[in-house]
Amino acid sequence: MKNNISKVAGATLGLVFIGSSVFAQSLADAKKAIDAEQYQKAKSMLKNLTTTQPTKDENFFHLGWVYLLQDYPDSAKATFQKGLAANPKSAINFAGLGAAARVNKDQAGAQTNFNQAITLAGKDSKPYLYVGEGYLLDPNPDANAAVAILQKGIAANNKDPELYIALGDAYRTQLKNTEAVSAYGDALRINPKAAAAKVATGVVWRQANNWEASEDEFKGALAIDPNFGPAYREWAETDVRWAQKVPAQASAKINEAVEQYRKYLGLTDMSVESRLRYADFLYQAGKFKELQTEAAAIAKLPDANSRVYRYMAYAAYENGDYANGLTALNTWMSKADPKRIIPYDYFYLGRLQAKTPGQDSLSVASFEKAVSMDTTQAALYQEIGATYFRQRKYIKAAEAYRKYTDKINNGKVNLTEHYTEGLAYYYAFSDQYNNQLKTKAPADTSLLGKSEAAFAFVQSKAATPFAPAILYRARINDLREPSRETSKGLAKPFYDQYLQIITATAVADKDKRDVGEAYAYLGAYYEYTEKDAAKATENYTKAREFDPTNKQAQYFFQKKAGSAKPAAKGK
Repeated sequence: MKNNISKVAGATLGLVFIGSSVFAQSLADAKKAIDAEQYQKAKSMLKNLTTTQPTKDENFFHLGWVYLLQDYPDSAKATFQKGLAANPKSAINFAGLGAAARVNKDQAGAQTNFNQAITLAGKDSKPYLYVGEGYLLDPNPDANAAVAILQKGIAANNKDPELYIALGDAYRTQLKNTEAVSAYGDALRINPKAAAAKVATGVVWRQANNWEASEDEFKGALAIDPNFGPAYREWAETDVRWAQKVPAQASAKINEAVEQYRKYLGLTDMSVESRLRYADFLYQAGKFKELQTEAAAIAKLPDANSRVYRYMAYAAYENGDYANGLTALNTWMSKADPKRIIPYDYFYLGRLQAKTPGQDSLSVASFEKAVSMDTTQAALYQEIGATYFRQRKYIKAAEAYRKYTDKINNGKVNLTEHYTEGLAYYYAFSDQYNNQLKTKAPADTSLLGKSEAAFAFVQSKAATPFAPAILYRARINDLREPSRETSKGLAKPFYDQYLQIITATAVADKDKRDVGEAYAYLGAYYEYTEKDAAKATENYTKAREFDPTNKQAQYFFQKKAGSAKPAAKGK
């Protein structure tokens, strides 16, 4: 949900344009307001400038750029076109049109306008700057293209600090932190008062989890300009990440983050856009109750951006308010341009539908839509698997969990999902096995292999022996044999291991039936395979002690008494 538009806004310095002193000061004031993320103030000033100085294409460009920062690409496009009407050879307005096209996912239009901007740039480095920043805008920033064009801009003018800041942003997007810090340093050597470069350097240290160094940079930016709001915003976001990475300090850091963000808001104009950024912060900080309250308040404003319904929905889900969450998300998705819908919208839609009676099946379609938009989102496969599992569609559940475990955290072991994957494959086989008479089709034994592989993985990676996985491996190997009367004892090593673990301490009531099952298997093994009546009786006796309802044990003792009816496997 973070976007690089905001990062560009926080990393841009003031521009100086030639012209009358009144014009330069007015445009400089508007640009300073943009740097401070006081977008409503900047927009008001720029609208006035476009009225009083309608032939100045720069006025239209900066107004259009504010619209981009506020996530209004269509308004931005219309404003850039007015800038071109004022000056058909305005390179920066072509750069703006290209940026708006990228945000609207019109790659061909973006490239055409970017090319025209560079063609018209001449010795002016600003078109290179804004084309570079345009490449960094969401969705799908293209850092490689940004680096290439910004380096060309530096070749044209190596004294423009903004170019170096944008180049640092591009490197940071590529996670090339050394190069990013070097670029920000170049900007500071040209302009030691570039607070934005200090803030951007702090963000690099945050990415490296160097919290203290990050804070030092934000403090340095505020020493340059105590009213530079973006420093407080990035400081707040650093505290959130600090809290996430260092749980022992989480509570203190979240509280600090909220305080820093309040300082940031105090330095902005409290516009709808500033409050939406605060909503985004509250989501990242996990402050869902505060987020739902803030989003509801924003929604009541006459100029509210419909994106607020996204925050209302996400927060409502996290707060367990599923009905209102579903209403809010449906509102957002009905109002939004389809190009503005992101995978997480479908992710939360699926989650909300899964919690709504009668919409469980719809949730799967929503999750799958989210996956189709972003296949890297492993959490989506987990939700899909859980939904299919609840619906008893076990093969689909298992396949979803397999995808989840293949992708989770770059291969990080997650035993719960591996275990659930094993369960799903096991239950899928059991359903087929139990329905063979109805379906006239044999059960697919390959499901047992997939199930055991998942349980074996859990068994091999668990820090201590995990009895449930061992028990299911026993059951799987028991199912591989036609009958216990002809058993080769495939399940015996697993039942032996299970009993060794589970009986090492007092057996919990919840485990007694499973323990009875294990002893009943061993009873049958000694009865039929080993022909050892004494051990058979010993194990059947233990089975009956732990589970008096165990059918194999009952059958054995009834048989001994001469009143037995055959019993099926008891699993």
